[in-house]
Amino acid sequence: MEKTMKKELVNHLIDEAFKAQERAYAPYSKFKVGAALLTREGNIYRGCNIENAAYSPGNCAERTAIFKAVSQGETDFTGIAIVGNAKGVNRGAGEMCSPCGVCRQVMAEFCDPEEFKIILGIDTDNYEEYTLVNYFHWDSAKNIYNTNL
Repeated sequence: MEKTMKKELVNHLIDEAFKAQERAYAPYSKFKVGAALLTREGNIYRGCNIENAAYSPGNCAERTAIFKAVSQGETDFTGIAIVGNAKGVNRGAGEMCSPCGVCRQVMAEFCDPEEFKIILGIDTDNYEEYTLVNYFHWDSAKNIYNTNL
């Protein structure tokens, strides 16, 4: 898979995602997720998953990062790194953590699907990079909202 974002930047985003993961609140699933969202201005917003016993009031790391950025007035995003591990699985082990459908939809709301990068990382040497359009497998992501409502 072609890596299109500079490796130094990818490494930094993955490191920031692991820092965010440390703050995750996951007492039910024991699966902690961290995300680091990059804005076009170069700012990084961290997010972690936050669970709730009622399940649906919980929030994913990706949406936490995006909502933090939007609440601070930033809506132009270029990429996000996502990491996740079950309890007892160390950095560099485990599997890549994919964004859920709700998170993908939120990304589609705010991001250019042909440019926005999704980085799924296990560590800084083991990651995959996608564009949102490739991740969704859309034929033409620009037409997703072309409706006359």
